[in-house]
Amino acid sequence: VDVESPTLVEGFPGLGLVASIAVDQITSQLDLDYHGQIRCPSLPPVASYQDGRVQDLVRVYAGADPAVMTLQSDLVIPPPAFEQVSECVLSDLATEFDRAIFLAGAPARNEEEIGEVIGIATDDRMESEVREAGIDLAEGSGLVGGVTGALVDACYERDVPAAVLVVKAHPQLPDPGAARSVIENALEPLVDFDVETAELKEQSDQIQSRLEQIAQQYRQ
Repeated sequence: VDVESPTLVEGFPGLGLVASIAVDQITSQLDLDYHGQIRCPSLPPVASYQDGRVQDLVRVYAGADPAVMTLQSDLVIPPPAFEQVSECVLSDLATEFDRAIFLAGAPARNEEEIGEVIGIATDDRMESEVREAGIDLAEGSGLVGGVTGALVDACYERDVPAAVLVVKAHPQLPDPGAARSVIENALEPLVDFDVETAELKEQSDQIQSRLEQIAQQYRQ
C-alpha cells in the first residue's frame, strides 16, 4: 500500500463488540479503501455478505490521509485460528504499518465503570506514547486473551510497536457507548485524525432506552 508509516487499528469482534463498532466507524468515516483479505485453513468455511453481495470474512482497509490501516472480521475468530491469523498479519502486513493499536473490551462491574480505559504497551516507545496521550497504564499483572492477545504477543515477540486499549464495557450487550469512549479518550489522542462519534452516542442511547423499557416491564 502506498502509505507512509500507517497505524494499524484492529477491530476483531470481542466483548461488547467494542473493537468492531469502533473500527467500523473509522473505516466508514475515513472512507478507507479495501486493501486485501486474510485467509487461513483454521477459519470456518462460511460466507459473509453485505447488502446482498458476498465479501471477504477478514478484511484489511487502508488510506493515505490520514495514514491508517484497519483490520476487521465479520466472525469471532475461533481459537484454532489464533496462531495462523497472527502469523498472517505479522508476516504479510508488519512491513507495511509503523505500529499497531489493538482495542479490547473488558466486563464492567457496574455502570460507572463503563467507558474507563487503560493501556498496555509492548515496548518503551508505545509506553511513552500511551502516557503522553493521557491514558493510564494497567496496574499489576493480567492477561489479554482471544485473538487480540495472540496478535499482541506476536507483535511483542517480533519487536513490532503495539498498544492495547482496554475499555470497560457492558458484559452482555453490544456497547457503542464504550466504543465511543475508547475512540474519544484513548484512540484519538494516539493518532492524528478525529472520528465523529455522534452516531455511536445515538446508538448507545437507544440501547439504554430499550433496557429501561424492559426493566419497567419487569417491574410491572
